[in-house]
Amino acid sequence: MLNEMYKDFDCWNELKKTLEKRVPVFCNERELWWCSIGANIGTETSGKNELFERPVLILEVYNKHSIRVVPLTSKVKNDRFHTKLDYQGRQGWAILSHSKTISSKRLQRKLYKINMFQHEWITRRLEGVYHKRIGSGFPEPRSRKA
Repeated sequence: MLNEMYKDFDCWNELKKTLEKRVPVFCNERELWWCSIGANIGTETSGKNELFERPVLILEVYNKHSIRVVPLTSKVKNDRFHTKLDYQGRQGWAILSHSKTISSKRLQRKLYKINMFQHEWITRRLEGVYHKRIGSGFPEPRSRKA
């Protein structure tokens, strides 16, 4: 009997070999895609089904090979590490703390393109996760005198 937390790393590794042979997928910022995010370690966001998929929002396109994405979940998460995203009459939550750079070869199917306002909102929320906030209790770094 399989454990609920069982992750099929062997199948994921076989799929990665197939994905590596693909040509890069053309995409743009603000698009939502089904993405083969993979079987990942511990509580890292993983995909589901035979393609190890999860919807992602494309935050930035560096070049045709490399993109920055944030994975989405349908579970309501009301904290500073998640933010709500409305699209096509649906609601999702961007998992801000799990944003990462991936190969565009992982993209499977385009879902939707969000508006600039939503993209800007998520980008600003993401900055709040990764950058120190004023008044956080940590002192500003001091410059060293030569």
